Amino acid sequence: QVQLVESGGGSVQAGGSLRLSCAASEYTYSRNCMGWFRQAPGKEREWVANIYNSGETTYYADSVKGRFTISQDNAKKTVYLQMNSLKPEDTAMYYCAGRSAARAYFCYSTNQYDYNDWGQGTQVTVSS
Repeated sequence: QVQLVESGGGSVQAGGSLRLSCAASEYTYSRNCMGWFRQAPGKEREWVANIYNSGETTYYADSVKGRFTISQDNAKKTVYLQMNSLKPEDTAMYYCAGRSAARAYFCYSTNQYDYNDWGQGTQVTVSS
């Protein structure tokens, strides 16, 4: 079974930056639609961003637009989430997820149940 493995989380002060990585355990991993979600304690899992076909199209939640950037290195089977200007409200466990989409439009999905593959999560803590 394919595994997605996140890394790069940590503790930073407000205004700082982190880069999260999500690597597929199999070189043959071929999902063309990847996403990042986050979940804070006591809250629902929240969609953060999508990337289609290694960067052809990207989508962002309004809460992170302009601060976060999703990218993908297909050769490394790795998806990244560059997070700048971090705020305390960005504190959460961050998860990457994968699914297949016929077109870029169909890659956009805020519904966690649309995704087939998940990582175990990496914790991000932003202090004020």
